[in-house]
Amino acid sequence: MSKIGFIGLGIMGKPMAKNLLKAGKSLVVYDVVSASVDEVVQAGAERAASPAEAAKSADVVVTMLPNSPHVREVVTGKDGILSVVRKGQIVVDMSSIAPLVSRELCGLVEAKGADMIDAPVSGGQEKAEKGTLAIMVGGREEAYNKVKDVLDLMGKSNYVGASGAGQITKLVNQTIVGINIAAVAEGMSLAKKAGADPEKVFNAIRGGLAGSQCLEDKAPRMFEGRYNPGFRINLHIKDLSNVQETGRGLHLSMPLVAQVMEMMQNLAADGRETLDHGALGLFYEKLNGISLKN
Repeated sequence: MSKIGFIGLGIMGKPMAKNLLKAGKSLVVYDVVSASVDEVVQAGAERAASPAEAAKSADVVVTMLPNSPHVREVVTGKDGILSVVRKGQIVVDMSSIAPLVSRELCGLVEAKGADMIDAPVSGGQEKAEKGTLAIMVGGREEAYNKVKDVLDLMGKSNYVGASGAGQITKLVNQTIVGINIAAVAEGMSLAKKAGADPEKVFNAIRGGLAGSQCLEDKAPRMFEGRYNPGFRINLHIKDLSNVQETGRGLHLSMPLVAQVMEMMQNLAADGRETLDHGALGLFYEKLNGISLKN
């Protein structure tokens, strides 16, 4: 792949683009925030004035954007990718969006003779910076195989099925992560209220069936009151909104998701929407009149 167009240089996209540059890839980048573009250009990328310009000369076009409307606009809007996409190009949407939107946009791109795969990520800013994201890929497997080497410079990619399957996998991931973090906060609140040391409880259970990556990552944050992102609550709210929208379309009952969404909305109402989603610990502190900090 001689050139990669990269659109979306936010909290995740910026370090992902920089990792591609560090690996020697040629990038042309675009974002609505000029300061973010400036930073990545200083690291060695070319500047584009629009999504179309970023895509025009690229073999692979990566998008990393906040939500479905943003991806739709970048693909189909004025000066969008669709206006210049050509046969043989591969569009890789690494945003976390609604699966039905992903499938719709894939169809539009394929009608132009190009390929589009959905490749949302998990791991937050820290893993984006380290290049160790989990990447869940849906779309034509032949297209995935052509860009696997590019994806694996940003993390570990896994092919999970046809168009939209990557987004569905991400929704499953966010469902389990959100519920798991809430369970960690609830369990540690029980320990604290009952007079046990939550950190000692954590060390006692981490090697058993209750052990998980969420327990390992989020319990220490709760004990330290350290809630810098990470993965922000407002982004998890966005993902859970997509979970609920998809679930309603399938007539699927998801009561635990509804509960975690209410907790996160409560935190957002308190002005904490930009904190790490581990700040569910703060919801339990407020609810129970305790502190999980050591």
